Amino acid sequence: MPEILKFRYIFLCLTCLLLSCGDTDKKATPQADPTPEEKVATSASGQTILFFGDSLTAGLGLDPNQAFPGVIQKRLDSLGYPFTVVNAGLSGETTASGKNRLDWVLRQEPAVFILELGANDGLRGIPLSETRANLSEIIIRVGEKYPDARIVLAGMQLPPNMGPEYTTEFRRIFPELAEEYQLELIPFLLQGVGGNPELNQADGIHPTEEGHRILADNVWEVLGPLLETGPGKTS
Repeated sequence: MPEILKFRYIFLCLTCLLLSCGDTDKKATPQADPTPEEKVATSASGQTILFFGDSLTAGLGLDPNQAFPGVIQKRLDSLGYPFTVVNAGLSGETTASGKNRLDWVLRQEPAVFILELGANDGLRGIPLSETRANLSEIIIRVGEKYPDARIVLAGMQLPPNMGPEYTTEFRRIFPELAEEYQLELIPFLLQGVGGNPELNQADGIHPTEEGHRILADNVWEVLGPLLETGPGKTS
């Protein structure tokens, strides 16, 4: 295996994707041990930006290079950053199932850990206390294992049909957790894309290639300044 791996992706398949099939009753099932092909790529210590999320991160319906983590990798390369982006997105992932597979994802040390989970919880109507507790546990475990890693939390919002009280409380989870744990926050990952049919695929949920470029811009607004204040940029 080369010493420096540029842009290795992990994509795990589920037989039924929550966001595309609308199965709101199906509970998360235990994750099987990953095959060698599914393991997270190992790069130089401290040189990894790990995206941990659901089908939005995975880039459902697109080539991996077109998903927003892939766009971020291209931008990093063009700006002279030696980071390797690892896409650990899994379609259908909830905060509970993400918590269950976290340990093997953390087999390598990330310089930056970008947490994008919660949307599937909201669409399933999972109690908000569970979503908050699961996200908190993920944040704590990442921080305990890699105290020097910078954690970025991607904020999410729900469509209004979930009810005003639920959607309002759901939206508040992310800034409140960011404040509690002193994390960097992407206020709303889908800003400028959510609800726009021209920027989403036929399901109305998953962004198109153009939509993912906008998501990458939303991420970069937070990630770019974070990298300027940390190690890694070549002069």
